[in-house]
Amino acid sequence: MNAAHERDLYWMRRAIDLSKLCPVSEGAYSVGAVIVGADGTELSFGYSRETDEHVHAEESALAKLAQGDPRLAGATIYSTLEPCSQRRSRPTPCAQLILVSGLRRVVVAWREPSLFVNDCVGIELLTEAGVPVIELPELADSARSVNKHLPGIT
Repeated sequence: MNAAHERDLYWMRRAIDLSKLCPVSEGAYSVGAVIVGADGTELSFGYSRETDEHVHAEESALAKLAQGDPRLAGATIYSTLEPCSQRRSRPTPCAQLILVSGLRRVVVAWREPSLFVNDCVGIELLTEAGVPVIELPELADSARSVNKHLPGIT
């Protein structure tokens, strides 16, 4: 295993730990997110429902940084779940927030199942815009296990 993959695993485990802080909701995933700078330091973190009942993990992490923060251009966001491509509670989905932020790399543990949205295309939107998305299937079960409160998630 190479050093970059080891770093990705380390930061995704941090995001999974954050997802365990989410207040449980029968109508939403528990997700953790960490933004890591090019120098390998944590710039920000967030988790679902951290600041209000509708905030998503990526949204919370991005809100803690100034818009246009130059460190975002070289940063990676680690999210335990695929960034949403549509949402009911806010006008801007997380995939779009990531694109607007200037983040240029995304790492996820698992793709959003068709529980609340029939066809999440967050990964597709990001890759079509030139943002590489790395999946860590070896941590998908750990990320999914935090969401066992939801129907059909095992």
